[in-house]
Amino acid sequence: MSASAATALLAGAVSALVSVLASATQAAEPVDVELVLAVDVSLSMSPEELEIQRRGYATALTDDAVLRAIAGGLHGKIAVTYVEWAGTNSQVVVVPWTLVASHADAQQVVKQLTARPPNSARRTSISAALEFGADLFAESGFEGSKRVIDISGDGPNNQGAPVPLVRDAVLKQGIIINGLPLMTNGGMESSYDIRDLDKYYRECVIGGPGAFMIPVNSWEQFPEAVRRKLVLELADAASPQRTADEAAHPPIALAQAAPTIDCLAGEKRWRDRGLMFDSR
Repeated sequence: MSASAATALLAGAVSALVSVLASATQAAEPVDVELVLAVDVSLSMSPEELEIQRRGYATALTDDAVLRAIAGGLHGKIAVTYVEWAGTNSQVVVVPWTLVASHADAQQVVKQLTARPPNSARRTSISAALEFGADLFAESGFEGSKRVIDISGDGPNNQGAPVPLVRDAVLKQGIIINGLPLMTNGGMESSYDIRDLDKYYRECVIGGPGAFMIPVNSWEQFPEAVRRKLVLELADAASPQRTADEAAHPPIALAQAAPTIDCLAGEKRWRDRGLMFDSR
């Protein structure tokens, strides 16, 4: 190969590489928030309760207050994906990364969300759900000013890595974790539950700048809790809408640095049961 041919070949390769890198850069569309909605579908919840969850998110995503929160951002748009999770190997992406900048966009998310019945699976691995959610950001195709995993669940971690270890690793990536503990069993405590699930979420699960959780004490509260949570996550921290919402609907609980609850309570309860089968 002549020197001129080699030079031309090298130039062509460099040009192709530059083109690929430019395309990748252009593909990362700027948004205000990249949001992973990670929803517990372990067998502790009935089919009716799973449907309440789906409907709650569908209603909240098209709510006027949520859409105003999105529109009020610097870019006026967010990217969202919806994941249902249970045990360590049970994570299903129900809605892939989707841009939401209008009511029509939100309706598209709802259409995907309601296309098939909810999933359901055994065990409860909050840690695996967090790892899975964190990995999703690498393939979003968006560049968010803020990246958030919004995780809901009705019990403590009882499978997989300890939650605090995974939480801390996720936080180091600059990802915020917010929570929605579902304390919907009327105060009853089963062999797998812990009484202070809200405290567990506050001290063991959530974290990052401004991280918070909103406890749900009955399924009647669920739709409003989801709506509130989305407004607080999506509205600018200094916006009048967020300030008014926080004032009108207390309380929310912020993350707490020093845990006073046993973050391995779920694993210990599972171990102490000594069963070869499970319903969680």
